[in-house]
Amino acid sequence: MKELASVVIVGRTNVGKSSLFNRLATSVKSLTFDYEGVTRDFLRDTVCWKDTCFDLIDTGGISFRKSQDTLAEQARLVALSMVDKSDMLIFVVDGAAGLLPEDREIAKMLHKVGNPVVVVVNKIDVRASQENIFEFQRLGFGQPLGVSCQHGTGIGDLLETLVEKLPIKTEVRPEAKPKCKVVLLGKPNVGKSSLLNLLLKEERAIVSQVPGTTREAITEHIVFHQEDIQLTDTPGIRKKRAVTEPIETLMVKSSLRALEDADIVLLLVDASEGQLSDQELKLAFYAFTELHKALIILFNKQDLVDESLKKQLEYQLAPYAQLMSKVERLDISCKTGKNIGHIVPLVTEVYKRYTQQLSAADLTVLLQEALTRRPLYHKTQLLKLFRVRQVKEAPITLLMIVNVPSWFGKSQIGFFDNIMRKGYELKGVPIKYIPRTN
Repeated sequence: MKELASVVIVGRTNVGKSSLFNRLATSVKSLTFDYEGVTRDFLRDTVCWKDTCFDLIDTGGISFRKSQDTLAEQARLVALSMVDKSDMLIFVVDGAAGLLPEDREIAKMLHKVGNPVVVVVNKIDVRASQENIFEFQRLGFGQPLGVSCQHGTGIGDLLETLVEKLPIKTEVRPEAKPKCKVVLLGKPNVGKSSLLNLLLKEERAIVSQVPGTTREAITEHIVFHQEDIQLTDTPGIRKKRAVTEPIETLMVKSSLRALEDADIVLLLVDASEGQLSDQELKLAFYAFTELHKALIILFNKQDLVDESLKKQLEYQLAPYAQLMSKVERLDISCKTGKNIGHIVPLVTEVYKRYTQQLSAADLTVLLQEALTRRPLYHKTQLLKLFRVRQVKEAPITLLMIVNVPSWFGKSQIGFFDNIMRKGYELKGVPIKYIPRTN
């Protein structure tokens, strides 16, 4: 298949680049907030219009001045790199503010790059923007296009212009769905972005010791044994009372949306802390028992862990053995590369378990025999199980035809769950049980 053209959105900070990306993109959404420098990592999505597709990339605001802030400098360098690699550029300006010196500086740089540029004047719904639109012709890229990212005005005309000027034309193709969707979840600064970069074998996400570096869910794809795996890196999730800024609230929502869409959760934990925090335990239980997502816990930073810390961690995990015995665990180090190569094979193995089809006859025999060996009672009444069949996969969902569904509570379902895990290979995989009378 021919490579897609790369269309990069650029402009100074806070002119509406992320809002425009959200208008054009179909499956990836960028955070939009009236705060300078919200976008740090670049976001990418495939956009198709009529019979042509292209890759759309949203960058952080471009600046020519080096920043003393490490994160701001990394974001600046990422944006400049994307510009150099682009096939076409969308130069977003703020029509309400008019033409500013920083817009001229960016235009000068884009002329040197030499790629086709479409100037997009945002906020065309504002009267001042309508009056200012013609002054942007001075930037030297022809007639600018007026749009309103907020209301969607002019977006169709923009897409027509982009498709017309694309140097690489790739026809629309049926989009292949990934075999499985994997989300990287955890607190801030546990190594999620470092792990994403290692799995992709490229510097895709900005990595820093500063908590909250990743502000948006970043989605990429890797191929393993000719199977497409979707990887999503999420912003770190902190305790609700620790989330004080509105932008952090949006970050948490972005993480939870990615979690709900995933098949498998990779929960990263800083093993050097010698414990799982309350927040990490809540994430694990929520993902596995509430959302029924397959779960692998990755204990990162093993290069900082000694025998004393290992014993401390195991002691702290002991009260949660019921969950820990059901999920997969792997000790890794993003710094040294320890066990990084084992992650994707483990993901594919867990996905096979998560999507397996189980025989109704075998299920019924297995659970009925268990009840015969150890009868269960509700007060003095015997619990009866007539038949079992799987009605869904990912997660495995079992319909249990029983005498009185209300008698099959948490402890009774726990009994059947233990039998299932002894009879089948289900490590890392949740099971959903539905007791009914028919």
